[in-house]
Amino acid sequence: MAVALNQQQDFIEKLNQIKDMLKKYKGQRGALLQALQEAQGIMGYLPIEVQKLVSEALGVTLSEVYSTITFYSFFNLKPRGKYHIRVCLGTACYVRGAEKVLDRLKTELGIEVGDTTDDLKFSLDACRCIGACGLAPAIIVNDEVYGRLTPDKVPEVLKKFE
Repeated sequence: MAVALNQQQDFIEKLNQIKDMLKKYKGQRGALLQALQEAQGIMGYLPIEVQKLVSEALGVTLSEVYSTITFYSFFNLKPRGKYHIRVCLGTACYVRGAEKVLDRLKTELGIEVGDTTDDLKFSLDACRCIGACGLAPAIIVNDEVYGRLTPDKVPEVLKKFE
């Protein structure tokens, strides 16, 4: 019960920080991307409550805010984990077994692509190319590349983040 109350208080505190931040963008329609980036920096993602604040502050429709968020891949509608895992499914990684690595990650973490573990520790995504073709198959955890992976190496990589 205390954890839920602390989370709610933290959420409200972050909403207030976003309200304060948005004052500098009041009525500036061209500031949508910048405002969303800053809001996500504070909250970690862009729930409907934040979208409404941005919409009101900038004088744009809620649908414009939402369509901008969903157009750009760097915005998140759901909380993301402390460790963001991206599995490369580009050609080199794919032909060398990236799909099997992805399947093992899904099994180990108990989540699907686009989801976050309940403890907010890991988020899992797939992407087209990370530019590490010589290390295929490869993943990125936050900003660190792990290459030449096999499904059997996945638990070893995850153990580094316990």
